[in-house]
Amino acid sequence: MQPDPAIRRVLIYRLGSLGDTVAALPCFHLIARAYPQAERVLLTNFPIQAKAAPAAAVLEGSGLVDGYTAYNVGTRSGFELLRLASQIRRFRPDVLVYLMPVRPLNKVRRDRWFFRLAGVRRIVGLPGPDELRHRFDAATGLYELESNRLARTIAALGDAHTEDPANWDIRLSAVEIEAADRALAPLAGRPLIFCAPGCKMQANDWEKENWRALLGRLYRKHPEWGLVMSGGAEDRAVCEFAAKDWAGAKLNLAGKLNPRESAAAYRRARVFLGADSGPKHLAGCVGALCVCVFSARNLPGVWFPPGKGNAIVYHQPECAGCGLETCIVMEKKCIRSVTVDEMEQAVEQVLNAQIADQPLRSGRP
Repeated sequence: MQPDPAIRRVLIYRLGSLGDTVAALPCFHLIARAYPQAERVLLTNFPIQAKAAPAAAVLEGSGLVDGYTAYNVGTRSGFELLRLASQIRRFRPDVLVYLMPVRPLNKVRRDRWFFRLAGVRRIVGLPGPDELRHRFDAATGLYELESNRLARTIAALGDAHTEDPANWDIRLSAVEIEAADRALAPLAGRPLIFCAPGCKMQANDWEKENWRALLGRLYRKHPEWGLVMSGGAEDRAVCEFAAKDWAGAKLNLAGKLNPRESAAAYRRARVFLGADSGPKHLAGCVGALCVCVFSARNLPGVWFPPGKGNAIVYHQPECAGCGLETCIVMEKKCIRSVTVDEMEQAVEQVLNAQIADQPLRSGRP
């Protein structure tokens, strides 16, 4: 698709927090290519959970969007909905690009009705039934990445090229890179292991005792390396606990860098360790090799980091695909069954593959 100079204002509809925003990066790049002269405004939500970073924490300063309009998701206030519709009318978008997560078709139709009421006459990316599911690859046993599904919904704008690292670029500034380098200066000259053990969902938490045991083992194998703990300010205590048995050089940067600065730091990682959480998404988008432990609450593959060379350790018990954020009845059977041995082996495989330059992705049912 050739850039359309007649399009002056574009509204992009994408809800979620840090991970949802990162997953849509190739689509944000495609939209910028399709409408390079347009003012591009992201319609998104105020964070629902205190730990969830807003979209601006990922996109601010990237030039991929020019502004934001936010609202409270799930509101039943007629006044707030009218206010939002009025804001959209005042913006007068020439086109709305629909980049929403998988949701029931009736909600997609409701969204279309609302945007028509708000004066939007052209919508790109309204999904049909095939775009409201993740395609399954029988050869790998995985489902397509959320980024690939989103790219299919807006294919009318062109190819998002999700396999190209350039389309995951958050366009870090020199100031952000300098801030990361300054924070890492005490470990200069060492290979670095990054670890982000915190996560906002109980169901995705591999638990601090496991991370501590894993890092203790890795220290005994790589005592000359530096360890960098990462996450938000609320993760600082769990980072301290997890790093207790790392007797060598280490830093706890949890809460000391903002998300974009953290992404700049992850560029220095020899390997990144984490759960299915925001730091993992940031590490993946800057090309860090990831070793991640996943629960089975989501379909396998959908939220895996992009690119080759990553190792994902996950189990799929009979309750897989539950979608639960808090698992009580099954007591997190899926993620608690992942052993420290498995994670240690995955780390060593990734490190060995770096030497041999052999792409790797692991996981077992």
